[in-house]
Amino acid sequence: MEENLNPPNANLFERLCDTNILYQGFVAVKRNKGSHGIDGVSIEKFSQQLDKELAQLSEELKSWSYKPSPVRRVEIPKPGKNAGVRILGVPTIRDRVVQTTLKQLLEPIFDPTFSDNSYGFRPSRNQEQAVQAALKIVKSGKSYVVDMDLEKFFDKVSHDRLIHRLSLTISDKRILRLVGMTLRSGAMDNGLFCKTEEGTTQGSPLSPLLSNIVLDELDKELEHRGLEFCRFADDSNIFVASQKAGERVMRNITKFIETKLKLKVNRSKSQVAKSDKVKFLGMTIVNDAIAISKASMQRAFDKVRSLTPRGTHKTLEDTIQSIMRWYTGWYNYHKMTYFPSQFSAIEARLRRRLRARIVVQCKKRRYLSKRLVKRGVKPGLVYSDIFSNKGKWALSICPAMHKGYSNEWFESQGLRRLSESKLEHWFGIRKWVKL
Repeated sequence: MEENLNPPNANLFERLCDTNILYQGFVAVKRNKGSHGIDGVSIEKFSQQLDKELAQLSEELKSWSYKPSPVRRVEIPKPGKNAGVRILGVPTIRDRVVQTTLKQLLEPIFDPTFSDNSYGFRPSRNQEQAVQAALKIVKSGKSYVVDMDLEKFFDKVSHDRLIHRLSLTISDKRILRLVGMTLRSGAMDNGLFCKTEEGTTQGSPLSPLLSNIVLDELDKELEHRGLEFCRFADDSNIFVASQKAGERVMRNITKFIETKLKLKVNRSKSQVAKSDKVKFLGMTIVNDAIAISKASMQRAFDKVRSLTPRGTHKTLEDTIQSIMRWYTGWYNYHKMTYFPSQFSAIEARLRRRLRARIVVQCKKRRYLSKRLVKRGVKPGLVYSDIFSNKGKWALSICPAMHKGYSNEWFESQGLRRLSESKLEHWFGIRKWVKL
């Protein structure tokens, strides 16, 4: 047998050093935006001397004088009260270009080998597909969920095991060396350098692909055992037919994760429960239907409260613009729900909070009553409602306020009822919901 003189992926490093390929990486970095790294260089500043920067990167890579800079650590709050913070690492623009280009070269090689049950950070795959797949499994009769939480997954990944997994597919050892350098580049936290001896940086363009490579080993094990599951990044749900089966799977898979993958299962956050008690990507499967989870709804109500303070100098127009920037994004993600009433509830709370603000801003009830009469509300209704013993919050939902500041009026001010879009999608009709 002749020796294979040109093993697969042998010239990956040469392609990485090509300035035309690096340029494609820069285009993706620019499209994703993001802030500067520890060197303070923004995307705009980097792009002003783009040809020079890419040529220098290419030469540094070829000569191995390239050294990834430590990432700039930033903290962002996790959703929910008292949920703590998530630590992200922001690489420099030049490091982001290298990592993004590397991802673009590696992804076509690895992605076809990944499990069909993996949906996170993959081309043409998204959260809705993952939730729809979970719904299909539940409908088949496997309504119990083994909900496994990996403790600080991105911080605990073993570098040695990750490089070994890469080496099973990538023959170009220069690529493996570069990935290792990137993983060990460290971080700057309040001016102090911190070593990164394990984990992959959340915020790195390469990290999502590397996390899938690590967890593909778990996917393959679950498939080998004949288990049905859906995974999105480190959020993995396994579906079984009974509580007893779920507890057995929890024990066995926990052992595999901790002994073979060298990762840690957070037992306090992991559970075996019916699907309607488990949230997956912010959604819950209830009675063979997809609903927004209770936790996600509560976070939305908390956001509504923060966006609509009663004592504020912001104009109503500015407040509504802020609301719609948040609500449009929140709606677009959660519109996979089968229950338009969940959006109606959010919209109703928004309008009531704004009506309460109008009550507060009028200060005296006679001013409020005059304003409502001018808006066409019958005086008898105004006086009976406004000069009652009701508090300001109760007044916000009284008939006089509803007539003076109707749902349609708020919509004319820009507070769109996106629940109507969901109703039209389901029923194909225009049906105004009075809340």
